[in-house]
Amino acid sequence: MQIAVTSQNRKTITEHAGKCRKFWIYDLEKGVVTGKRLVEVSMEQSLHASSGLLAEPLADINILITGGMGPGLHARLMQSGILPVITMEEDPDAAVTALLSNRLPRLPVPRHHYCHEHGDFLHLAS
Repeated sequence: MQIAVTSQNRKTITEHAGKCRKFWIYDLEKGVVTGKRLVEVSMEQSLHASSGLLAEPLADINILITGGMGPGLHARLMQSGILPVITMEEDPDAAVTALLSNRLPRLPVPRHHYCHEHGDFLHLAS
């Protein structure tokens, strides 16, 4: 099992998952972290730019922890069998530890998302 955490500055959890290019990947066996490594994807491989398959370094993740994402990305991850987790926790290690013990506070998925690139709001149907 693998958990990815968005961390553009390599220290804290990034708030915009779609634009993030650096991720901490935690490897787990039987619910215990067995490894941690930093991976970086190109701008073209970012979650915002790629509408298809995830970049190779993220291809095997089961969970994505982030500080924020839009409803479209949330739905895309769910359809791919990846659990998206939005949290206010800023420390990647603390977030993974709290998630594994079912104590990580989660934020709801926003019903709309302002797309900075396109300059408009994207809405989910009710």
